[in-house]
Amino acid sequence: MTSDATKPSGQNANAIEKLRELIAPARVVLWDFDGPICRLFARHTAERVATELVDWLESRGLHGLVTGGEPGSPDPRTVLRALDRHRPGSDLVAELEERLTQEELRAAVSAMPTAYADPLIRTWTAVGARLAVTTDNSPRAVRAYLGSRGLAGCFEPRIYGRAAGPCPLGTGPHRLERALGDTGSSPAAALVIGGSLSGLAAAADAGVPFLGYARNEREAEPLRSAGAVCVAGSLEPVLRLLRDGRPGPTGPFA
Repeated sequence: MTSDATKPSGQNANAIEKLRELIAPARVVLWDFDGPICRLFARHTAERVATELVDWLESRGLHGLVTGGEPGSPDPRTVLRALDRHRPGSDLVAELEERLTQEELRAAVSAMPTAYADPLIRTWTAVGARLAVTTDNSPRAVRAYLGSRGLAGCFEPRIYGRAAGPCPLGTGPHRLERALGDTGSSPAAALVIGGSLSGLAAAADAGVPFLGYARNEREAEPLRSAGAVCVAGSLEPVLRLLRDGRPGPTGPFA
């Protein structure tokens, strides 16, 4: 599903109907943070942060931990994942995680809100859905950003992010399962909104329907190729369906 207005009307109608069917049963909405809610590193550039984290590791004699093209990744979480693979449970992992958390807290101040995300979050809350954040970002950064937008009350206390300490990287399915357990929701009554392949895989492992969010075709194609049924280029159609009050007969918004 895309928001491309140039698509043939019949094809666009089919995409909207797929979206309606996807969101209709959702009584719990599990949001990834960086992407669907905001661009965390919109101004506080991710590539620079990733490079600085790699430099910090190398200053401690840890060369070559980030491989396979990862040094050029725009996502500094890649660096933390690489270290966690090589030194799981170490104090060094905990120290790097705290460094990344501080960078994310600084980035949260200048993060760019995703278009339509704020009103969609408020509308979904107003019509009775329970919302949660499931992310591998720091929950401290998530709370800082949501607080700055006046959105914290739509999510708290349901924010499941990276843990502090030597083992920060719980699996995606684990976070989703915690969110489902805390909200008392079955997987079929929930919806994941995410923009990453890891998020798609976690949703599949947990049995939760997945709505992809991608800002452009370069981001959308991997999600579609991996099996995402709907990939939205904008959250506006979702907001419009909720405001129309007709996402479907089985959901809480009819």
